[in-house]
Amino acid sequence: MIKLQVIGNLGKDCTMNTVNGKNVINFSVAHTEKFKDAQGVQKEKTIWVDCAYWTDRTGIAPYLKKGTQVYAEGTPDIRTYQTQDGKQGAILSLRINNVQLLGSKSGNEGHEAAQNTYQPQAGNYSSTSSPVAAIEMNDASDDLPF
Repeated sequence: MIKLQVIGNLGKDCTMNTVNGKNVINFSVAHTEKFKDAQGVQKEKTIWVDCAYWTDRTGIAPYLKKGTQVYAEGTPDIRTYQTQDGKQGAILSLRINNVQLLGSKSGNEGHEAAQNTYQPQAGNYSSTSSPVAAIEMNDASDDLPF
């Protein structure tokens, strides 16, 4: 099995559809890398990944808005197509197993920022994740067995 992990920003709001009775959330993630070419000129390269999240847990959909930074992982697929001018094109697509909200690109303060600080835990829809409880030790006079 091949697993692909992507961290990037959504290019537009997600769309939610029902196909053969199953829910699918579609969105595109852009990852931009900065590098210097052989002449030392700073350049940028953006890779777009089309994502399909087949799930009954559609509660994340309202938070998948343009500019939101996400972490997504799943199995990759490359689809080829022919452009209008007859050239061969390719699209990198990802069938999502896990998606997490990381924040907003705009960095808005206030209500939206408060939602985004909560979302990484609420937005984790991995079937293998489990909540981790924090243990707080305030009383130094506890009887310790050693």
